[in-house]
Amino acid sequence: MVSDIPGFLVTEVYTMADAAPRLQGLFAQLLGAPLPVRIRAWDGSQAGPPGAPTLVVRNRRALRRLLWKPGELGLARAWVAGDLDIDGDLYTTLDLLAGHIWERGEDARTLAQALRDPEVRAAVRGLVKLGGTPLPPAPPREEARRPRRNLHTKRSDRRAISHHYDVGNDFYEIVLGPSMVYSCAYWPSPDSTLEQAQHDKLELVCRKLGLSPGQRLLDVGCGWGSMAIHAAREHGVSVVGVTLSQEQAAYARKRVADEGLTDKVEIRVQDYRDVRDGPYDAISSIGMAEHVGAERYLEYAGDLHELLKPGGRLLNHQIARRPQRDETAYDVDAFIDSYVFPDGELQPVGITVAMLERAGFEVRDVESIREHYALTLRQWVARLEAGWQRAVQLTSPGRARVWRLYMAASALAFERNRIGVNQVLAVRTPESGASGMPLRARTWN
Repeated sequence: MVSDIPGFLVTEVYTMADAAPRLQGLFAQLLGAPLPVRIRAWDGSQAGPPGAPTLVVRNRRALRRLLWKPGELGLARAWVAGDLDIDGDLYTTLDLLAGHIWERGEDARTLAQALRDPEVRAAVRGLVKLGGTPLPPAPPREEARRPRRNLHTKRSDRRAISHHYDVGNDFYEIVLGPSMVYSCAYWPSPDSTLEQAQHDKLELVCRKLGLSPGQRLLDVGCGWGSMAIHAAREHGVSVVGVTLSQEQAAYARKRVADEGLTDKVEIRVQDYRDVRDGPYDAISSIGMAEHVGAERYLEYAGDLHELLKPGGRLLNHQIARRPQRDETAYDVDAFIDSYVFPDGELQPVGITVAMLERAGFEVRDVESIREHYALTLRQWVARLEAGWQRAVQLTSPGRARVWRLYMAASALAFERNRIGVNQVLAVRTPESGASGMPLRARTWN
């Protein structure tokens, strides 16, 4: 009846107004500890620590989603569909739940092991009874439903990028604000504006690359054109920006025209693997390499190395995960893979540096700006919440809920050092060894 939990049959359904205390008890049995939040169930009942944030279970369908897909994907489907909600501070609630649910890493195999415990089996039976009809709910339409095979071909990458970025430029304007920069800002102080912090990030990248008038810059994954425009306007370089998103390209081209920079900036809908008009003096790759995939990363690094002239610099700005003892056991986050970044993969910064060096680069500087991304994400969440009704109108309630959960949870992950973000500066150093770098490298600060 239940794909991941065989052998359980529905024989009765509770109808009394006591669903919340039953759920508290059942979840405590399953998780081995009481939930640190209150529960308010579909029948109006409530239970849990007084004054704590409240997890709202709007209907029995939420339980069926968890039973059919135990773990993060079931929770994500319930959240996106509106079957689950939070009454109270979102960050506090997610932080309280993280160690009990999302960080447990439970999949079908670990659940099967847990079911050997009689108490766990009894708890699952209780959830089955509370859940009602045994039929599995359909996944929300916002879910990217495709098999994880043939990853990171040019076709699959175009499809994945379209899922994430072709949500609508108007939607991204709500979240990102006027800067339209969809990567970690660089904050002079927590009280600075997001626009100032994004300006400072773009300027930091330009300074690390040592841009000067007359040079050629390739901006890989150029987004809505902010880096290309900044580099051309402030540093006098000629820029080629490439993206796989039609909507991004159209938006970026209009911005370039409005700035009067069409003679300096070219925006292409093109895969970086198809760029053939090198060499470039510098390459920026800001928040793009997460889409490349572990199996393709050395190829990515090699392609960029070949596109640079000797002495040219690469600035690779990339989110990183913590290393695992057994790297072969790494699994892609189910929620992010299904709803946010299909086929995206994170790797530790040490592996990124090693791959760049294997491709021929000399890595000259690595700067972690983890706390800066937490500040950026909290600003994006605040903007989304302030423009919630319009965001829903432009996309869908489910899509807006995806982004609110994704960005808030990511902010906490950066704050708790579960993930990081790094700027890696590398040089295609010629055989002579003349890197062109200053003796005291961090002159950009």
